[in-house]
Amino acid sequence: MSDRGSAREARRPAATPTPDRRPHPWSRLERVKDVFRAYLGLTKARIIEQLLVVTVPAMVLAQRAIPSVWLILATLVGGAVAAASAHALNCVVDADIDAKMKRTSRRPTAKGQVSPRNALIFGLALGALSAVWLALTTNLLSAAMAVGAIAFYVLVYTLILKRRTSQNIVWGGAAGCMPVVIGWSAVTGTVEWPALVMFGIIFFWTPPHFWALAMKYRDDYAAADVPMLPVVATPRQVSVRIVAYSWVMAAWTLLLLPVTSWIYAAVAVLGGAYFVFTAHRLHGRVKAGETVSPMKLFHLSNLYLCALFIAIAVDAAVGLPVLL
Repeated sequence: MSDRGSAREARRPAATPTPDRRPHPWSRLERVKDVFRAYLGLTKARIIEQLLVVTVPAMVLAQRAIPSVWLILATLVGGAVAAASAHALNCVVDADIDAKMKRTSRRPTAKGQVSPRNALIFGLALGALSAVWLALTTNLLSAAMAVGAIAFYVLVYTLILKRRTSQNIVWGGAAGCMPVVIGWSAVTGTVEWPALVMFGIIFFWTPPHFWALAMKYRDDYAAADVPMLPVVATPRQVSVRIVAYSWVMAAWTLLLLPVTSWIYAAVAVLGGAYFVFTAHRLHGRVKAGETVSPMKLFHLSNLYLCALFIAIAVDAAVGLPVLL
């Protein structure tokens, strides 16, 4: 090669390396994690935990002993998938109002992380899976009630009641009462009166529990134009109803005394009395025009329900003589 050619080669700029456009393995993993978190968010997993807490005690009371581990696991899995289905479908319907509320603005459909179409398919698939699973592992009655609970929560509560009446949570809350009935039927294949009593406990517990939360997030519901009771009623009217439902709930828990012993009776009486006392204290502060902390009652309601149903399970498992 001539010296002139060598000089030209020396002056020629070095070739720019072609960038590797393939996604880094860690980037793909992060995307998978983000998608998983988004779909998990649709299920509202924290609420499912509470639903499952009441299912096992209902099964223990139905058996009057601890049922087989397989039956418990099968019922919990089916119930969890059914609840996840209902919550995912709820996210589809409520995406518009969820985006307007600070408390719910991070839900996947509100943020656009999951499209309404994909969330709908996901929710329907979970519902079908829960029905088939429960039918194969427990019985057809439990499967049918799980499907009924999903339909009631989505069609009656979410689509009809939630945006139209302040009684939305009163009647819509019936869907959240179904786990105890499903748990009972998984063991016995029937629905008997103790299961209906437990259904009623959760039914009357739901309004004071949720209205306390709604008092805290009243502005959220008002911004979304959802007529939760604290939005359309005065704080005094809300606290009066909280007191009324608390009394009814505490009295209703005593209906289980014929099939329980002093263990349940002690928790029901003492826990119910403290719940009613806390509701009256909230009402008293509202009447006096003082600053109230409704979340105290909300958090207490969660602890109370857990303690009550744990007492049911312990009572039935220990097998002490019933009181009546």
